[in-house]
Amino acid sequence: MSGNIMPFQGVSPTIGENVFIAPTATVIGDTVIGAGTSVWFNCVIRGDVHEIRIGERNNIQDGTIIHVTGGKLGTYLGSDITIGHGAILHACTLEDRCFIGMGAVVLDGAVVESGAMVAAGAVVTPGKRVKSGELWAGNPAKMLRRLSDEEIAFFPVSAEKYVELAAKYIKG
Repeated sequence: MSGNIMPFQGVSPTIGENVFIAPTATVIGDTVIGAGTSVWFNCVIRGDVHEIRIGERNNIQDGTIIHVTGGKLGTYLGSDITIGHGAILHACTLEDRCFIGMGAVVLDGAVVESGAMVAAGAVVTPGKRVKSGELWAGNPAKMLRRLSDEEIAFFPVSAEKYVELAAKYIKG
């Protein structure tokens, strides 16, 4: 673990075992990150005005921003999730084994269910639910099609590949 780990108003992030936080990533405040998760370069995870809970074996790729809505909504991520470069997750919920594409935005109160995918560049507007087995794309995002069994089976494989890559960074 490295990165910039900062308390906010006396509350410090809680970081699990074998977590890789890149030196240029910042993790702030009421944030819990589960074991085996990787937080890549230039990410900001800002649990200052509400809580952020991140499960195990997630990969939060370069430039991603995770924030909350003060006093209203935290951000909650399950486990085995791939979050593509430059995504924005704001006061939303991602269930286990979903996939968020590069540059995607998931907004307040939105839920991405297990086995669902948000395409690169998509904007999931407040309160929407991306159901299991669906691919959502566009701005505003809408269901594009059903995912194949092969696509869904790749989600945990992607997460595991990043666990392995992060272990190499931890070893040096």
